[in-house]
Amino acid sequence: MTAVNFDNELRRAGANATHGWRRLAFLARRYVLGTFGLIIMVLFVWTALSADLISRYDPLTVDSAHRLAPPSWQHWLGTDSFGRDVWARIIHGARISLAVGIGSTALGATLGVIVGLVSGYLSGWVDLVFQRITDILQSLPLLVLALVMTAALGPSLPNVIIAIAIPLIPTVSRVIRANTLALREQPFVEAAKSIGMSETRIAIRHVLPNTLAPLIVLATAQLGSTILTEASLSFLGLGIPEPYPSWGRMLSESAAEYVRTAPWLVIFPGVAISLAVFGTNLFGDALRDILDPRQRG
Repeated sequence: MTAVNFDNELRRAGANATHGWRRLAFLARRYVLGTFGLIIMVLFVWTALSADLISRYDPLTVDSAHRLAPPSWQHWLGTDSFGRDVWARIIHGARISLAVGIGSTALGATLGVIVGLVSGYLSGWVDLVFQRITDILQSLPLLVLALVMTAALGPSLPNVIIAIAIPLIPTVSRVIRANTLALREQPFVEAAKSIGMSETRIAIRHVLPNTLAPLIVLATAQLGSTILTEASLSFLGLGIPEPYPSWGRMLSESAAEYVRTAPWLVIFPGVAISLAVFGTNLFGDALRDILDPRQRG
């Protein structure tokens, strides 16, 4: 490569980077609430990843001499009935909530994509069987089905992820199936068939990529509901077992007994759950407007 060509490549790279930053700035100004939601999500992810660095205490260490201490310079958010630092338990609890939210959403979305793609593309008796199973799963609310699954599997992190992922399958499969039914009649699918391309290759290479935009929006919207479901399960004693910190279990341990004498035990975990769900919902709404051409101005 000559020096002139190298300079031209550098100019193109710089122009592309400038254009990308300008587009991001435009989207941030246009979708202010979505940007705010994204900032909240990034902060929670950063907090979860840096919990060991920004935590002054071990979330599992019991200190009976400082039990139920109010917020102070020593314990920023106070301590619980065992003397454990609330700030340390909340930021380490972010790891649990994000692990369950991302894990269950990814697992439920993957299985839902497989069911929806196979059901919509093959149609016939395969579609009939899959849709009847989907109807059965969808007849129960998310929390009720997650409660049944968790009670059957037992309280643990992998079991909670599976229990929350299974109720997500019907919603994802319905969306993917609807898009697949529309895409399988498009001219590019007929063209692929005419040149002898296999059905499996057509479904994976041509149909599946065109269903990713609604899938991304749906997965982002479901992330908030999975975090809330995990908190509900932990509140009922069927989520993450002790002594691991969980926002829902922190509320369960303090809501009834210490809501008046130590309100910080209820306020701060509740604020963490609300912000996490609020941020994902705001970002999901903005992402839907960005990826859906019908929502654009």
